[in-house]
Amino acid sequence: MTSMRTSSLSSPSSSDYVNSDGDSPSETTTSSPLPSSSGSSSVVTQTLRLVQSDDPDDKVRAAREIRRLTKTSQRYRRLFCNAVGPLVDMLRSSAVESNQAALLALLNLAVKDDANKASIISAGALEPIIAFLQSENAIVQEDATAALLTLSASSVTKPIVSASAVIIPLLVKVLRHGSPQAKVDAAMTLYNLSTYRTNLIPILQTKPLPDILNLLKSCKKTSKTTEKCAALIESLVGYEEGRAALTAEEDGVLSVVEVLECGSLKSREHAVGALLAMCQGDRFKYREPILREGAIPGVMQLTIQGTPKGKAKANTLLRLLRDSACPRPELQADTLQNIVSNLILEMDAEEQPGKAKEKKLAEMVQVSMEEESLNFLSSFPFPPPNVRSTYGHRKIR
Repeated sequence: MTSMRTSSLSSPSSSDYVNSDGDSPSETTTSSPLPSSSGSSSVVTQTLRLVQSDDPDDKVRAAREIRRLTKTSQRYRRLFCNAVGPLVDMLRSSAVESNQAALLALLNLAVKDDANKASIISAGALEPIIAFLQSENAIVQEDATAALLTLSASSVTKPIVSASAVIIPLLVKVLRHGSPQAKVDAAMTLYNLSTYRTNLIPILQTKPLPDILNLLKSCKKTSKTTEKCAALIESLVGYEEGRAALTAEEDGVLSVVEVLECGSLKSREHAVGALLAMCQGDRFKYREPILREGAIPGVMQLTIQGTPKGKAKANTLLRLLRDSACPRPELQADTLQNIVSNLILEMDAEEQPGKAKEKKLAEMVQVSMEEESLNFLSSFPFPPPNVRSTYGHRKIR
């Protein structure tokens, strides 16, 4: 029995369950073809009988089989909907092996299945999952955080998950002290909950921004985690408490500017949205910190190369950052397009290999943008220091 427990507590691989943004399974994962209708019915019937048995070992074996079969199959998630009750009962067992097997099976059952999510919560799963969030066993805590991530991805269950007053503080605690994977899942879950607007104040009250920023600094700027962290920051800085917390952190605004420069299009949209929310909240208080971190070139670039929402936010932010007392014409929206077009015409006259031409073009666009930015910034009452050195040459963490 000891060897079984040790085996069950090994950290599950990423292919064992979905663990990205809460409800996006890798449907391209290679798996065995589904059996025939009669064959699958036989497997389901036998597994359901085992999970409802009185033998703890049979229950664990059945839970693991359910996890395996529902990993990538929406059909099996439906066929095993009647396993939810017995699996939730296993969460209340005193055996960690039983807890983990049931938790992972429930996690896979909930993926892309709102009916199963609702059934899991109705069966009383939240209480034991909350207890697992406080576990000293890092793997159990990881699994519980992943389960909450999936359960919070549905608009149906999100208000129910939010109704527990302890979940948000516990998630922030995991974000602060958990394993690397648990921190990512905790941040993703907080993002899911933040889309239910009444949760923003409770999230702010736990003072999560230092921990969100620490995670943001450690992530690849193009990752999904960065996107969700940037979106969460954008929501939180809609409140003065969030704006003050961000600027109080060393490199807090800079971290957002780095996402603006190097993130995915969606991440950059959220980053510029966060800076815009700060300016709209108190232009005279937060304009200087934004300018000081060299945000203008990234904002300018986004007016041309962003998503539709990103472009609109960037243009609005540029207007707010300008000093209206200085009668200087506003920066034209097609500035970057003009720069690029002129440089391409200039380089077409030169004979260079394709890659060399692309590299040179990128460098020339960057320099031209920086020069344009410096001209644009002359309309401000003070020049932000080191604009040229911060854009494109800043060392990204």
